[in-house]
Amino acid sequence: MKISGIICEYNPFHNGHLYHIRETRKNGATHIVVVMSGNFVQRGDVAVMDKLTRARLAVRSGADLVIELPVQYCLSCAENFASGAVWLLHCLGAVEELSFGSECGDIEKLRKALDTVQLAAVSRQQEIEKIMKMGYTYPRAINSVVSGIDPRIANIINSPNNMLAIEYIRALNKFASHIEPFTVKRSGSEHDSAQPVQEFASASFIRENLLLKTGNFPLSRYTTPIWAESIKEASESGRMASMRKLERIILYKLRTSSAEEMSLVSNVAQGFENRMYSARTSSSLEELLYRLKTKRYTMARIRRILLSLLIGIRQSDMEHLPPYGRILAFNDRGAEILAKAKRYALMSYAPSLSKLSEANDVCRRFAQLEEKASDVYGLALDSISSAQEDIRAKIMLDME
Repeated sequence: MKISGIICEYNPFHNGHLYHIRETRKNGATHIVVVMSGNFVQRGDVAVMDKLTRARLAVRSGADLVIELPVQYCLSCAENFASGAVWLLHCLGAVEELSFGSECGDIEKLRKALDTVQLAAVSRQQEIEKIMKMGYTYPRAINSVVSGIDPRIANIINSPNNMLAIEYIRALNKFASHIEPFTVKRSGSEHDSAQPVQEFASASFIRENLLLKTGNFPLSRYTTPIWAESIKEASESGRMASMRKLERIILYKLRTSSAEEMSLVSNVAQGFENRMYSARTSSSLEELLYRLKTKRYTMARIRRILLSLLIGIRQSDMEHLPPYGRILAFNDRGAEILAKAKRYALMSYAPSLSKLSEANDVCRRFAQLEEKASDVYGLALDSISSAQEDIRAKIMLDME
């Protein structure tokens, strides 16, 4: 029995994800546990389909157990995203390997890149701060500094999946985890690529075409039959989500919040709350994003901030690592993972959000945010869903 972990969003699942799962199996994994973003994703957006549907489909596509990444970690920077997800795998106590995709496909190169980045962060701190004072993001500043140390390393960290892979390794080191990293070299279309390569297309390319709803997009070419059918059903039943549907309530929340309230929101720093307060007169989401954009604040970070404001995620909500693991879907092999984890787990893993919330105040706060996030997500669907769907959800062993 070899249990491997995968961190993902599956927004939506595509052939590249299927390839990753198969390569993980080829490397000896008999069981796969997935930590998946819920209804909101790290690029600062809503997931195209709800988390329970995506989790169930993930189990039918090669995963055995799906655990939810708490919403405040989904809507955070790459370092926090990776820390929260790795922590959930580490605390399960049964995971032996963390499998992830990367452009370079070489663990030793990724480890060397992490060492270089960490060294630069300390030894070149003033230089980094100087670049950031010019208005650039921290990743842009660190890349610029590393370029002067080793251009080959700079080339590695310039690729998005390499950088996320480095954050996974950093998190494993931080927790002194026994989990070993394993990387699969990405095949086909690049991250966020606007064009597919044969049967491989990026999730962003698929999402954009799904939201256009032209009816002639060859979805089945880029994903599995069960995902293609489920996406079609979701589209026809009004269960597809778009951040555009949240435009009015985002503008409402901004117009009815003070600058002080905005300053407490997760991801807000450097007086950005004042820029947000000035932009509250915007009459559309597009105008708002345009007015908020700066060199230091990427569009993804701004969207994460706006969604955090809407859900009520505060800076203080990032002070705690996930205090429990909520199970979204599992099969018989997933049940075997959970049985083994009972002996080693460092915290509770269960399907019921209400039961998980009863342990202490931190658990209660995490659960409240999750419930709020799902209620907000229901407003982003083509056909608005009822409130409290998340807290009432019944999660059963998937027999298919």
